[in-house]
Amino acid sequence: MNALPTPAAAIADDVLVVDRLRKDYGGSTVVDGLTFSIRRGTCYALLGPNGAGKTTTLRCCLGLTEPDGGEITLVGEPVPRHARRARIRVGVVPQMDNLDPDFTVTENLLVYGRYFGLADAEVLARVPGLLEFANLAHKKDARIGELSGGMKRRLTLARALVNDPDLIFMDEPTTGLDPQARHVIWERLRQLLARRKTILLTTHFMDEAERLATQLAVIDHGRKIAEGSPRDLIRAHIEPHVIEVYGDGAIDWAARDGQRLADRLEVSGETAFCYAAEPARLLQALEHAASLRYLHRPANLEDVFLKLTGREMRDEA
Repeated sequence: MNALPTPAAAIADDVLVVDRLRKDYGGSTVVDGLTFSIRRGTCYALLGPNGAGKTTTLRCCLGLTEPDGGEITLVGEPVPRHARRARIRVGVVPQMDNLDPDFTVTENLLVYGRYFGLADAEVLARVPGLLEFANLAHKKDARIGELSGGMKRRLTLARALVNDPDLIFMDEPTTGLDPQARHVIWERLRQLLARRKTILLTTHFMDEAERLATQLAVIDHGRKIAEGSPRDLIRAHIEPHVIEVYGDGAIDWAARDGQRLADRLEVSGETAFCYAAEPARLLQALEHAASLRYLHRPANLEDVFLKLTGREMRDEA
């Protein structure tokens, strides 16, 4: 069964190269000397708080926003000079679904294919495989209003593949989905990576980046503050054990005992986060603190993100 078109012709190992990218708005620098590259067949994630410059970076990479400095090479083409030519080989999954409600599922794919200059016959030949990939074959004649949120997201992903792209930009692809729908999307993205497709991902879900990303960069205030594989970043920045302490008296306990028992302690709201290389003494002390509750877990990417960018709330830029 032919589920998807075969991969496009081989391109250079680095599908996207961003070198010292800078973008200013109203006297403020939104992207400040950002440099990274993405190898073919990998998933690269951009992580950062609201206003960190992620969306602006994506827009510059696609040639939709003119940068104020630096160089971008997208699928071998200089951007923004040859952005239109580069975008022919790129798929985009926007943060918000923008499917046309007046068209059926199949018609949405057909019309989108025309934007890439594809003949209707060529797109229609691809539609069965794309709908099978998105698990939407049974909805091929349905209107968009008849689809659930997860179905719409899967259709948006299928639409991004209609031109058999070398690189897929995914801006928070699972925002607003329930856990079951998120796991389905993750499965589809892993299938794409297995086919040597390349993904540039922005997400606020650290578990999503940890599951999917081969490499990632944490950016804040437009600057790259860390880069590496999820496992390497966890190992480099966070103690291996995390004990979250909460309940009546947790903050007093943290000030009295947590400070001396943990290698590092952070307090957020009514929870004390204790980081330790060897947690035995901490756990023993907590066993005798009847009023306290605690969770002992391994360190994860969210711990790295919060350590590097802070725990304070950020408003949307």
